[in-house]
Amino acid sequence: MSMRLLSFLFPRRPRATAAGTKSKPGRKEKQVPDLDRKSPIVVVHGAWHGGWCWDLVRPLLEAEGHRVFSPTLTGCGGRAHLRHPVPGLETHIEDVLGVIESHELRNAVLVGHSYGGMVVTAVADRAKDKVSRIVYIDAAVPRDGDDFASRIPDAPADSVERMREAFRGLAPDGEWIPAMPPEVVGVDPANTEMADWLRRRLTPHPVRSWLEPVRFVNGGTEGIAKTYVVCTAPPTALMGYTLHAEEARKGGDWTCREIACGHDTMILKPEETARLILEAAA
Repeated sequence: MSMRLLSFLFPRRPRATAAGTKSKPGRKEKQVPDLDRKSPIVVVHGAWHGGWCWDLVRPLLEAEGHRVFSPTLTGCGGRAHLRHPVPGLETHIEDVLGVIESHELRNAVLVGHSYGGMVVTAVADRAKDKVSRIVYIDAAVPRDGDDFASRIPDAPADSVERMREAFRGLAPDGEWIPAMPPEVVGVDPANTEMADWLRRRLTPHPVRSWLEPVRFVNGGTEGIAKTYVVCTAPPTALMGYTLHAEEARKGGDWTCREIACGHDTMILKPEETARLILEAAA
């Protein structure tokens, strides 16, 4: 192999500057590029969905200068092949923390839809210094120690246990909840094109993630600005999201907004969903 080829493949690197010495005059130290003039946005899907469900919203946010990340949680959507070991809430938290850490995000806006609210709440707790706001879109808002059933405000203990049993009953194999029909996420089956599009993409969701409690390690989300977006046409009352909206209307760290559509706002009203996220990120 010729020396010319060797020098091309293995170019000589400059020697490291000894500690305490000055670099040569005129030489600039390399800086990490600042990619975010505006807050980066991380959007997290709910049960049965994947990162694909934000496809109509993401370009609208990017057009306003935000970098947007739409991870697919382990075992879901395009990562449905990662079914074993069965992932739980902790795995999904690590999925999103990995996005923040690997991309070195700062002042990030976390957006959680439905079950995704469980995930972004825990992520904000653990990465508090890297998160500027949380947006909950018809989503769960857990307290420390809550699972997907107990996080409903003022729910009696017996009601919580019945809901847990109902969750277990939704998983015939004891591990995975089959994808629900489109009407469960607010999509009218009469809209055959949209309903068929959803049926092709929805995948089973691990029931373990609904039964595993959130554990705060940094005081939760207190002090982080939060927006709650509640669906009104129809409202998702069965899952307690309207009760979360009532709590958000009390103020403090919270702002509450409404959107006149069913549960899957990012599919039913992508422009309005993007507008509400942008308002929160401003």
